[in-house]
Amino acid sequence: MVQKARMRLLSANLSDIEQVCQEVRRVTEQTGVKMAGPIPLPTKHLRIATRKSPCGEGTNTWEHYEMRIHKRLIDVAAKDQSMVLIMKIRIPESVLVEIEII
Repeated sequence: MVQKARMRLLSANLSDIEQVCQEVRRVTEQTGVKMAGPIPLPTKHLRIATRKSPCGEGTNTWEHYEMRIHKRLIDVAAKDQSMVLIMKIRIPESVLVEIEII
């Protein structure tokens, strides 16, 4: 049975996470290993509502802020050469990568 590496990518910036997915796809095509994904997982929405007026006087006016956390899931056959090349990919600071061997 071939071992698989499951990669979970999380980022608030959608373009950064898509760039990392393209780089992983390019490495897997070069080395000839099988890749499943990237599978988009549900986006997490973090919402905060704050009062506009700091003193509390006047009408109740609110500002709403939202941060979206985008997630992707990639399964790659865990071969030595491909994993070394994947580890060398330049990953932006806004992207969190978790790799688990299954």
